[in-house]
Amino acid sequence: MLKPQLHQSRSTQTLFLHKPFIHGSRRSTSLPIWSRPSLLKKHRNVRVGLIPSNTKAVSTSSSSSDSSSTPTTTTKTTSTTTMTTTPTTIQSTTPTTPTTPTTTTTTTIVTTEVVTEKFISVKATITVTLTVGGFLSHLGLKRGLDDITDMLGQSLLLELVSAELDPKTGLEKKVAGFAHRCRRKEGEIIYETDFKVPVHFGEMGAVLVENEHHKEMFLKDIVLDGLPYGSVHLSCNSWVHSKYDNPEKRVFFTNKSYLPSQTPNGLVRLREEDLVTLRGNGQGERKFFERIYDYDVYNDLGEPDKNLRLQRPVLGGKEFPYPRRCRTGRPQCETDSLSEKRSNKWYVPRDEAFSEVKQLTFSAKTVYSVMHALVPSLETAMADNDLGFAYFTAIDSLFSVGINLPPFKEQGILKTLLPRLVNVMASGDDVLRFVPPETMNRDKFFWFRDEEFARQTLAGLNPYSLKLVTEWPLKSELDPEIYGPPESAITKEIIEQEIRGFPTIQEAIREKKLFILDYHDLFLPYVSKVRKIEGTTLYGSRTLFFLTREGTLRPLAIELTRPPMDGKPQWKQVFQPSWNATGVWLWRLAKAHVLAHDSGYHQLVSHWLRTHCVTEPYIIATNRQLSVLHPIYRLLHPHFRYTMEINALARESLINAGGIIESSFSPGKYSLEISAVAYGKEWRFDQEALPADLIRRGMAVEDPTAPHGLKLTIEDYPFANDGLLMWDAIKQWVTDYVNHYYPDSSVVQTDGELQAWWTEIKTVGHADKKDEPWWPELNTREDLIGIITTMVWVTSGHHAAVNFGQYVYAGYFPNRPTIARTNVPTEDPSPEFWKNFLKKPEVALLQCFPSQIQATRIMAVLDILSNHSPDEEYIGEKMEAAWAEEPVIKAAFERFKGRLLVIEGIIDDRNANSELKNRNGAGVVPYELLKPFSQPGVTGMGVPYSISI
Repeated sequence: MLKPQLHQSRSTQTLFLHKPFIHGSRRSTSLPIWSRPSLLKKHRNVRVGLIPSNTKAVSTSSSSSDSSSTPTTTTKTTSTTTMTTTPTTIQSTTPTTPTTPTTTTTTTIVTTEVVTEKFISVKATITVTLTVGGFLSHLGLKRGLDDITDMLGQSLLLELVSAELDPKTGLEKKVAGFAHRCRRKEGEIIYETDFKVPVHFGEMGAVLVENEHHKEMFLKDIVLDGLPYGSVHLSCNSWVHSKYDNPEKRVFFTNKSYLPSQTPNGLVRLREEDLVTLRGNGQGERKFFERIYDYDVYNDLGEPDKNLRLQRPVLGGKEFPYPRRCRTGRPQCETDSLSEKRSNKWYVPRDEAFSEVKQLTFSAKTVYSVMHALVPSLETAMADNDLGFAYFTAIDSLFSVGINLPPFKEQGILKTLLPRLVNVMASGDDVLRFVPPETMNRDKFFWFRDEEFARQTLAGLNPYSLKLVTEWPLKSELDPEIYGPPESAITKEIIEQEIRGFPTIQEAIREKKLFILDYHDLFLPYVSKVRKIEGTTLYGSRTLFFLTREGTLRPLAIELTRPPMDGKPQWKQVFQPSWNATGVWLWRLAKAHVLAHDSGYHQLVSHWLRTHCVTEPYIIATNRQLSVLHPIYRLLHPHFRYTMEINALARESLINAGGIIESSFSPGKYSLEISAVAYGKEWRFDQEALPADLIRRGMAVEDPTAPHGLKLTIEDYPFANDGLLMWDAIKQWVTDYVNHYYPDSSVVQTDGELQAWWTEIKTVGHADKKDEPWWPELNTREDLIGIITTMVWVTSGHHAAVNFGQYVYAGYFPNRPTIARTNVPTEDPSPEFWKNFLKKPEVALLQCFPSQIQATRIMAVLDILSNHSPDEEYIGEKMEAAWAEEPVIKAAFERFKGRLLVIEGIIDDRNANSELKNRNGAGVVPYELLKPFSQPGVTGMGVPYSISI
């Protein structure tokens, strides 16, 4: 309960608004506004009432002072006057005998009733961030009506809402007033206002905000001072729309979290109505200022109205199951009623937008701008789009000499977009010169070594594909009537020649010595389709590795397969490390194809699908079903920051028809289809947890006596070892958090918002898998901890492991070519082709690699995508305001942060350990992708909270 403080009172005026004052209502409301000149005046209320029973006229007046802290006192003075009158004749509809009696009337008048009411003065300080697009973007210029609004002190209308209902009336308790612009500091504008709050107002619960300007503003926070229990801080960090765009007020709750059943009665309606607003009605095209979260299928990747060759199938549904994306409501294409029109503006709920630091430095918009500025220039500079590199020295020159770019209409545009890569010469010309990645700096020929090829399956960019071989012979599960014999061409004789010390392949399998990269069944159905695309080719592939006594992997064999097509039978061949010149070069070409497969799988499945794509439904459901007051919402919120916008921008310029992925990766126009096939066949929520993923791939088994409860199949597995440290730290933090708010499992079961959230994720967000039996139940605290830990891991550790090493490992593209443009020389070669291969095998490899334009485009994009923004928020680095509100949660977070700092030291120690050959050695780049913290830029380390790039 509020207690009085010694403040002077302020006079009261009444402002009548003929528009909704109470959130959601439509009636006119009187609004008390307190002005500064009347600070010393007493507040006097006069009430006049008529008591019909005895014809008493009642007049009541009361006065009070803000500084009053004494009990309310009432003084009454009553005067009674008796009068005798003789009335005139009264006519009546009923006959009566006329009489003229004397009538006496008694009138009692209550002349004075003084009631002393008590108030406290509460000061509100509102911080608004200066933004490029908001109403503050042109301060100092003529802004018409908005300037007048500021001058009148009516920039923001605030309404304080008590957490308690009025016990007498059952109504919400509110106090309102306008905030005026007070001062400006670097990057921010401060608004202030003072409220006269009744002593019995109760605990502060929320603030309703109406933006009186014609443009949106970014509201950072609201601080309320003068309350008896201390300051109240509301962390807003949200765009507030103009009332002219939407008349509904925005509600901002205090930082205190409540389960639905614990919601104070004064906030119940606001909590429910805010969720209704966020869900929308599923109708119409979304407007940029809206905050509506809804679902749709991926039907906006193509542009059939522009060109029918850019038509793409819908992802999401029976044919191509896929997670759902955010609904935009754009109209359908004229040439394809199933596809949605693309536009220059891509809707995401307004609060999902990037901060301006990120927006202007590292984002897919930068990628988009780079492509529109860089690609035409490269085409001009290189003349031939299909031109490859004639020599390896030409590839090296990208890092030493660079590419002279023609003049741009906009001077310095690439220098702004790619400050690391574009050098402005004294002549004023732009030169695109790439920074050598750390792998190349340490060992120029790192990409050539088989040991590095194998090591990167454990400590490289895609550590999610390697599996333990558990059955022999290797067989395809595809229909042999369509794709040919299912048996692998890798025979036991081939393997037994290479596995020294093991007499049989069965013994090697029993001892868990054989591992595989298997891209056979996923890619084989697309071989004939992809080969119809000019400038690319495809195979199904299998690559076998052997675990040595040192704990490293040695590649044994690569199998490339072409299905029956064009009247030709199935073709398959096994390539091995060789001791003769022809065999060596064939092996190198086979490796180039496998690396292109691994690059495609990494980008389309390990990266895009398993982090970006599957997370979007979690974000939508969280905003639709969990109130911002919900503790689980506040736990997940930092892990969902910016993801929807980066996904929308990816649909705009990365994964769209003709975009970066399709034009530079082997599957071409079928890239996202393959991603959908992988989702349908491989993705399971219960196996996205790191321990479950390792067990599924045979890379670990459960062992209660081992660290993390798992025994790794390969002890020196850098990704798994560091990842399990991160997983355990996250799980302990989530456990501490969940157990605080859910004292027992019954609270989980009766939490309506939580249950609706999980149901919607399963049945709507991932609707194509809603009937799968593997979805975890949500009945216990342990269930909730497992679900949340998985989501947090995917958005932080998993994403960091597959994203921030992109330039380190693929910046020198021969190490990880994204596309293989030619078939291996042994597949139906012409005499001329074979002759040229024998004469100049290096040329065959260079022709197989990406073209100059493809390579430089991908290198530029990977540089951007590997960058940490200056405003990056790393996991465990910054405490959310709502976490700091609860002492138990605050302490748990500090322990979490401490564990992450310890992890940094452990990883450094491991990288310095010469016994760990997969992370230490001559020319070997240490494995740092799961080190929690980083500086800005391309560092090859750092785990942000969320998927923000």
